[in-house]
Amino acid sequence: MDETAIEIRRLQDCISGLMSLLALPSLWDSRDPMSILRTLLEMLARMLDLDLAYARLDGEATPMLELARSEHLPDIARRADEVGAVIEPWLLAQHPGMPYVVPNPFQQGDLRVTHLWLGVKKEVGVMLAASRRPGFPSATETLLLRVAANQAVVELQRAQLAATRQRAEAAERLNDEIKAHNAYLRQETEQPWGEIVGRSKSLAEALTLVERVAPTNACVLVQGETGTGKELIAHAIHRLSRRRQYPFVRLNCAAIPTGLIEAELFGHEKGAFTGAVGKRIGRFELADKGTIFLDEVGEIPLELQAKLLRVLQEHEFERLGSAHTQKTDVRLIAASNRDLAQMVAARTFRDDLYYRLKVFPIETPPLRHRVDDIPVLAQHFLQVHARANNRSITTIAPESLAALSRYSWPGNVRELSNFIERCVILTQGATLEVPVGELKPRPNAEDASDESLERMERQHILRALEECNWVIAGPAGAAAKLGMKRTSLQSKMQKLGITRN
Repeated sequence: MDETAIEIRRLQDCISGLMSLLALPSLWDSRDPMSILRTLLEMLARMLDLDLAYARLDGEATPMLELARSEHLPDIARRADEVGAVIEPWLLAQHPGMPYVVPNPFQQGDLRVTHLWLGVKKEVGVMLAASRRPGFPSATETLLLRVAANQAVVELQRAQLAATRQRAEAAERLNDEIKAHNAYLRQETEQPWGEIVGRSKSLAEALTLVERVAPTNACVLVQGETGTGKELIAHAIHRLSRRRQYPFVRLNCAAIPTGLIEAELFGHEKGAFTGAVGKRIGRFELADKGTIFLDEVGEIPLELQAKLLRVLQEHEFERLGSAHTQKTDVRLIAASNRDLAQMVAARTFRDDLYYRLKVFPIETPPLRHRVDDIPVLAQHFLQVHARANNRSITTIAPESLAALSRYSWPGNVRELSNFIERCVILTQGATLEVPVGELKPRPNAEDASDESLERMERQHILRALEECNWVIAGPAGAAAKLGMKRTSLQSKMQKLGITRN
């Protein structure tokens, strides 16, 4: 009867142990190999009252891991590498799954030991159990050890596959970030209009300012009409600066939806907002140690301008969805074709940000103030677009150049480039065919463009003279109508070349 009770108790312990081992996968969900081995050894040491439980991973994909546990040696966990050195001869001399007796290397007496290889061809690692109890391991204990080893192998291989997938995903994300980074950096060499072309006085004055500010770290505000080459000025500043070996990163603030400008500038973490499926590096982070060019800076929303000001003053920011502060060393060049001072007055642009940007302003001259550069630019664009379209067009007729020079070009250099490109496409011979009829002043073109003060003054005086029938002096004369002295009006007429036909 006693033997029957003992056998029943042994079966109960076996069933209980098996149930505990079969429940291990629920504890191992999303665990790494170290956690899997630690949980396994702690359970076996407690369940079987082991003096020594040891496991080692030998996988090629991960560094070797060694863990040890004991119910009677509290410090053995810190001596896993020592245990590994001691048992290595046992593994070579004894058969796996068979019990054997060895001198206890840590206490008096002997140890009864068994070990099992993890994996079909020992490729995963080894697990060892030892106890001073006589008869260890029993058949039940051997069964539990085999079940534990099998469970561990399955879970370790699953963890390895998960880690491989994670590494693949991380590598793909990194590759995407590298591609994005390279795309930004390639912009540094992209020159939509080629190098700055021209030798007019107004352009030379702007380039002199470029040479003076380039070696510094000062913020630069490039202002001018659309199409005047503000981005080329920014490129020139970067190429002449001490930052030229680092990135030149651009962002056209007018081309980005208002709600996405912050993410473009400062980046975002995964899940920061709807559609943020992964981490994204922002332009300020990409431009670290280099130059960032913000075109159409006046389009930045008022609520975001404070964060931009902080970057300029404190050289730090946070990605969207992150509390971690990023440091950055960036030189800012901003550009706008809008009157930022007027926007400040209208309270649509922060005055403190405006003054921070306007440390060194540069004005890009419109093409109508660079009339001497028009023939040179036209010839330059002819070469660029003829080469791009595989055309053998080499010359521009003198009368065509004269027509190009007379036109006001409200779209400035960009309009000239686009016009020459269309002419190249339409030309059949070796001389550029220019539709001169399209270069006549447009209706209200003078009112729409920024006329020179001299032309506006001339028209105003002519209008007053015609209304007064060209009478200059006297109460009904043009001088009185204009609020001028007769001599002042006559002097102004002589200067402006105004005479009655």
